[in-house]
This record gives sequence, structure tokens and C-alpha cells, in this order.
Amino acid sequence: MNRLQKLLDIKKKDLLSVYFTAGFPKLDSTVEVMDALCEGGADMIEVGIPFSDPMADGPVIQHSGTIALKNGMNLRLLLDQVEEARKRNPDTPFIAMGYINPIMQMGEENFFRRAKEAGVDGVIIPDLPFANYLRDYKSLSEKYDIPVIMLITPETSEERIRLIDEHCEGFIYMVSVASTTGARDRFTEEQVDYFRRINNMNLRHPRLIGFGISNKGTYDEACRYSSGAIIGSQFIKCLEAAQTPAAAVADLMKKIDR
Repeated sequence: MNRLQKLLDIKKKDLLSVYFTAGFPKLDSTVEVMDALCEGGADMIEVGIPFSDPMADGPVIQHSGTIALKNGMNLRLLLDQVEEARKRNPDTPFIAMGYINPIMQMGEENFFRRAKEAGVDGVIIPDLPFANYLRDYKSLSEKYDIPVIMLITPETSEERIRLIDEHCEGFIYMVSVASTTGARDRFTEEQVDYFRRINNMNLRHPRLIGFGISNKGTYDEACRYSSGAIIGSQFIKCLEAAQTPAAAVADLMKKIDR
């Protein structure tokens, strides 16, 4: 069974997925960061594929991507590093998250094949249209047992959400706000109403809430209305400030009191 699906079957609540950009802060730090997250208590890891035009990312993740690209990170090297991390961490789900352009440059099937070899358990492509997923990616997802995880936002229609729930596997990435990534101190009442609305739809797949989770309050609130939380920008800040990846993970866990 796919490691991601196994985790989702076993652990229904309080999941923690942590995002970081491969090749940040150093080109060769990816495996060390992944090791530290596995040892530090992350339930799954989202490995960011740096891209020159990351439309969904806020300034913190954009900055990390710019540094990673300057360091020489690319998709092929990323998958090589993920493969090395997989040898050392056999159980934690790894998810590759990035934009469609680098995947198309590699070739969609080549990407899925190599991702499978490297030990990737899921893919998130924020700028992949749902129609394109159904036409070009769903069959590859099923062939290589790598779910393509789709995003929903407060503006996504109920019809589209139910189509995603019907045709995709893994979990649904529930974007907390209709804007770019970035840490925030608290959720607004409008956001909480959105969480409640989606929760009341009784969807088939679990949901994880991302964008804006930075402290115990936002982490706990996300877990209250979904199966867990995704943290990215806050961990990038921790990585930039800490002396080692292990220290960055410890700082993050302290911030969310986990």
C-alpha cells in the first residue's frame, strides 16, 4: 500500500505535514532536512520543487526558491536526493510539490516513473487545471500509485470540490485563504466558517489545511476542522534562523506545542 494512504488510514486526526524547498538553505541540505523532520515528528514531508514563477507562494517561500535555484537545484537532483532520504527513512510519506512547468520539461510519465523509483508517495501541482488532471495525469497517478493531491480554496465551488473528492486520491489540500502562502497569527471568523462549511460536506477523503499556520492556535484550529495541518513558511523561517535542520525542527515543534 502507498505510504501516504497507509498513514491516512491509521491516523485520522492531528496530522502534521511540513513543507520545505529542496536545495534550501544549501544545495546538499535536502536529505539532512528530511532526516530531521522524520526524526522530529512530522507525519509527512512536502518537498518543494523550486520554480522561477511560483504564483501561489508568498515572499518567504519565493525567497527560499530563489536561493535553491541559485544553489543549482533542479527536479532531477531533487528526486535523487529524495531517493537518498528514502533509504534512510522507509516509512514517512514524501510528497513532491511544485509547478507544472518543470514536470512537463522532464516529461509527465518520466516524472512519475522517476518519482516512484525515488520513493515519492504523492504529488501536489498548484497550477494543474482539474480538466488537465483528468485528461493527462489521472492515468499516470493510478499507474504509478502516486496520488495527485488537488487544492481547494474558499472560492472553490461545491460542485468542483465533489468532483475532486470523487476523482482524486490521497487527501484534499484545503487552502485556508484565497491568497498566497505565508504565516499568520490567527484565522478570521470568515475562514473558520469556510472550515465548517467544508467539514459539513462529509467528503470521502480527509482534508489537511494549509497556508497561514504558524503557531499553536492556528495549528490546533486547523486540526479541529480537518485531519491536520500543513506548515511551510514558518518552517522556512525556522530553517533560515537555525544553525542546523534539527534545531529548526525543534523550534517549529515548540511554536506549535507538539
